[in-house]
Amino acid sequence: MRSLLFVPADGGKKLDKAMASGADAVIVDLEDSIAPDRKELARQAALDFLKSVSGKKERPRLLVRINGLDTGLTDADLDAIVAGAPDAVLFPKAEGGGTVAHLDAKLTAREAIAGLPEGAIKILAQTVESAAGLFSAGTYRNSSARLIGMTWGPEDLSSELGAEANREAHGMLTEPYRLARSFCLFGAAAAKVPAIETIHVDFRNVEVLRRDTELARRDGFAGRLAIHPAQVPVINAVFTPTPEQIEKAKAIVAAFAAKPGAGTVGIDGKMHDRPHLTRAQALLARIG
Repeated sequence: MRSLLFVPADGGKKLDKAMASGADAVIVDLEDSIAPDRKELARQAALDFLKSVSGKKERPRLLVRINGLDTGLTDADLDAIVAGAPDAVLFPKAEGGGTVAHLDAKLTAREAIAGLPEGAIKILAQTVESAAGLFSAGTYRNSSARLIGMTWGPEDLSSELGAEANREAHGMLTEPYRLARSFCLFGAAAAKVPAIETIHVDFRNVEVLRRDTELARRDGFAGRLAIHPAQVPVINAVFTPTPEQIEKAKAIVAAFAAKPGAGTVGIDGKMHDRPHLTRAQALLARIG
């Protein structure tokens, strides 16, 4: 999943636009974009939408962002949307592997009621949205077979910290949030799942989005959350390997295949070692 586009569950035509945006995944939101007095209506809208599109052959992945465990709304969200068989839920304010295991158990019970195979609905965890989430970022490994990725969120975190801002005037993250971003990246690596970069709120500034997304790819993120359809083409382009990158990866894999016992190989006058092979294999795996 290169691009994951948020859309409010009660967004009406915005849901259709999201499906046609080119995003690899559409996140139907029941959390921050839904007012408290509209939660029940939004749950029904989410279920109706899932049922109307889940059977289509050509579609993005469908996720639903539920409300966090601390809100008291999680059970009602799951009761409503599991019957729609989303591909995954986006789990906000996750605070360690134990909370993912807790959500796993809730999903298992509801899958059984809905007649779905156990484990059908995966979990993408928003893991560093609080101070507690930061300190528990390394605890997700083996927490659940449902876990397919980890992301993070500076907005809720900055609210908890009482910060005046989480980005500099030029758009780059301030120091506390660079640290939080790194914890998510390291936590995902420890859990052996992809790390997904957070949103960029200035959706009209395409160049800043592109630069920031290129830095995310450089550092090891595999995709990015989006809040506007205009962000999707930029994110997809940045996270799509170029033909040159693909050919280089193939050359590295081929060189090691020709010398199975080698620790290093030379290609075009440059030495490549086993970590280069691992990265090349991962890149080729992403493109199938």
